[in-house]
Amino acid sequence: MDCNQNINPILFIHDVNGFMVGRDAEQSGIIREGAKMVNAVSNTTVPKLSLIIGGTFGAGHYAMCGKAYEPRFIFAWPTARYAVMGGAQAANTLVDIRIRQLEREGNKLSEEERAALFKSVKETYDHQTDPRYGAARLWIDEIIFPRNTREVLIQALTIVCSNPELEKFNPGVIQT
Repeated sequence: MDCNQNINPILFIHDVNGFMVGRDAEQSGIIREGAKMVNAVSNTTVPKLSLIIGGTFGAGHYAMCGKAYEPRFIFAWPTARYAVMGGAQAANTLVDIRIRQLEREGNKLSEEERAALFKSVKETYDHQTDPRYGAARLWIDEIIFPRNTREVLIQALTIVCSNPELEKFNPGVIQT
């Protein structure tokens, strides 16, 4: 909110597994604090840049100015990962769903078949979290080497700061 009032661009550096879930996380206020962040990011009018250096997954990705919040640029290091969730978590979820479907149809999978299904889903999902996969679909604007990060960010900040026209900042009502 300070950046909007002072018209400073915002750089989000991603290495986030998402928001923690569970009773303990909820009681610690993660939902309330996450909602405040999402509100601020979604209503910001200053230029936003995202740099993915590690993983960027789930709601944490969106809160850190994911594609849905229209950052002017999304850069990623070659080692980055970009998805709704990590490969193992996605494979566990998708395999559980598939096993339930098969069991409803009266089929039982052996442990070997379950392991093969898990491996297949995980490999597919891991392939799709690669930044090249995201760049090919225009989810990532450029894959940059870590050693070039400073120069790329300076150039991007120069570009986004050259347009002085911004929408009026209206954060709405934020309850604490």
